[in-house]
Amino acid sequence: MKHLTIVKIGGNIIDNSAELQQFISDFSKIEGYKILVHGGGKSATKMAQSIGLVPQMIDGRRITDEPMLDVVVMIYAGEINKNIVAQLQANETNAMGFSGADGNLIQSTKRNHPMIDYGFVGDVQKVNTALLETLIENEITPVFCAITHDKQGQLLNTNADTIASELAIALSQVFEVTLTYCFEKPGVLYDAEDDTSVIENINKELYEQLKTEGAIHSGMIPKLDNCFNSLSKGVHKIKIGHHKLLKDNNAICTNITL
Repeated sequence: MKHLTIVKIGGNIIDNSAELQQFISDFSKIEGYKILVHGGGKSATKMAQSIGLVPQMIDGRRITDEPMLDVVVMIYAGEINKNIVAQLQANETNAMGFSGADGNLIQSTKRNHPMIDYGFVGDVQKVNTALLETLIENEITPVFCAITHDKQGQLLNTNADTIASELAIALSQVFEVTLTYCFEKPGVLYDAEDDTSVIENINKELYEQLKTEGAIHSGMIPKLDNCFNSLSKGVHKIKIGHHKLLKDNNAICTNITL
């Protein structure tokens, strides 16, 4: 089975041009098949505020009304996605930028929550594995933003960590998949203020214990939930850490296992 690396990068790397350039250089040097998934929440928030919108978040998830959807589509699928693709081309990686609507690659349904109206937020239902496999095997590197669609003409804001996870699950049918979440920290931390407190290995049992102790909370919980869901559905390996782990196999990071 051929190997595929899926990397998701967070907004703090995207917002720092020097970090982003270094990340793209490191990502381009990954051998073999690869996919990049990016968020961009901070840029979307900044743009929204500049035009008088007030961003709303609940438990680390963005409420997306119609004006906010316009902003996130413009920033994620437009500015950020195309800049990343252009920089990958400059690093000899033949990339193509996608939303979930392109080629019907990722289909979602509008989130239906009993208590909270998230607005135009999507939950992934289906990945077009066959088309993705064709692209990848033709040495195209897909670059996904955090926008999907419902096949009824509606674009939906969709959590980028979840998109990375769902792509990894779907493609693990045809590839041995390593999923790597890159952000500005060296891994999952015992103490959010102490970058040396990396938890180097987390299994399901330790995860439950850390949640109970309050050592893991807020935005890290949905990320880790996605990780354990992915592993249970066939993803080979998952790592969380700073992007330098892409070029240094010995870099400290967090390995997730069942």
